[in-house]
Amino acid sequence: MAIALLTYNNRDLLEQFLPGIIATTPTTGEYGIFVIDNASTDDTQDYLKQFASKINIIKVPVNKGFTNGYKVGLGQIDADLFCMISSDVQISENWLEPVIELFDKDSKVGVVQPKIKAFHRRNEFEYAGAAGGFIDKDGYPFCRGRIFYTLEEDHGQYEENMEIFWASGACFFVRADLYFESGGLDDDFFAHMEEIDLCWRLKNRGYKIMACPKSEVYHMGGAVIAYGSPQKVYRNHRNNLIMMMKNYPKEVVFNKIFLRLFMDALAFANMIIRGQIRPSFSIVSAHWNFFFNLPKWIKKRRETQAWVVKHCKTGVYPKSIVKEYFIGGKKKFSDLEW
Repeated sequence: MAIALLTYNNRDLLEQFLPGIIATTPTTGEYGIFVIDNASTDDTQDYLKQFASKINIIKVPVNKGFTNGYKVGLGQIDADLFCMISSDVQISENWLEPVIELFDKDSKVGVVQPKIKAFHRRNEFEYAGAAGGFIDKDGYPFCRGRIFYTLEEDHGQYEENMEIFWASGACFFVRADLYFESGGLDDDFFAHMEEIDLCWRLKNRGYKIMACPKSEVYHMGGAVIAYGSPQKVYRNHRNNLIMMMKNYPKEVVFNKIFLRLFMDALAFANMIIRGQIRPSFSIVSAHWNFFFNLPKWIKKRRETQAWVVKHCKTGVYPKSIVKEYFIGGKKKFSDLEW
């Protein structure tokens, strides 16, 4: 198994979290740690030299984003499993064993994520993944342990292994052969929701995405791109539309996209009212980019749909999570009726 850590000008995060990964990774030939340096311009390389005997360093010549960094890096690694882990994640002891056991027990398990908790509020689930990702009937992502702005405290309520819809890119285990066979992370996403898109493709191919809460990590979150920033708002809205275009079955895809455009318009109005002017116009930019490149997304859709075995609905909430949360007052995953 290869633990692949992508970094860009994050020497401070490497200094904080890399030694823990090294200390908890078995030293047998079956395991390897790979730091993919996405064209850093700080002193990352100088810091990594001290671990030369314990890690492998892959240098990406030009920083083209999260997805391209992994594309270049993973293409140089020979392993049966990849663990793609963010540079702002702290691992815990025995974080690998429960995940490996899940893969070994079921050949249909394609992706696994650990329980992801907040680094600064260690009793809470973390926004980007929590105890496993889901989407609602309209393509809105949420998590077991986090719905929109509500983060639950971890009281052991989500300890069971569970088939989910998507796994967080903060700590993402995937079978290497499936990663390459599926085309891997989509370069056009650059960052954000690329892992949901990959999971969706694998589910439609017949593979399971699993949450493994016995493995636990802590995510700093927002250390690379701040939550709520214009850049993050832009990529979340644009990439969600691309993801829906690629993966929904033909009988519903355009209805889903038109509904999403309407809901985005409401989100835009809400942000204007709240004084979030710059982030709000990122939604407009996201829509413009989506429509300007529509022929490209349609082509990607044809390629993706040709790989589908059966459109999978496991992990899809059959109601509107927007309505349930904002109108129905259902703030926790355990409040939802499936």
